[in-house]
Amino acid sequence: MIRHVVLFQWKPGTSEAQIAGMFRELAGLKGKIPGLQQFEGGPYSSPEGLNKLWSHAFIMTFDSAASRDAYLPHPEHERVKALIQPHLADVIAFDFEV
Repeated sequence: MIRHVVLFQWKPGTSEAQIAGMFRELAGLKGKIPGLQQFEGGPYSSPEGLNKLWSHAFIMTFDSAASRDAYLPHPEHERVKALIQPHLADVIAFDFEV
């Protein structure tokens, strides 16, 4: 399995309602992307305060590296990415094998 971890920094002025809508779009990819087994995401919630400027994150679990690789150029992923990118100040994506 592959875990696909993404952290977001939003541009100033991005509302909580916009962020919630973008997360609904991301969650909606499950069932549309073959091999995407699980989606989890939300705002930072630890009292440690170690998130720096990263306020939201998500994790997608894919059944294989091949499924993750097919997801990256998938038209539904590209559609959702196009909705999110204009609101991002920065993004980190980090994948690892389980």
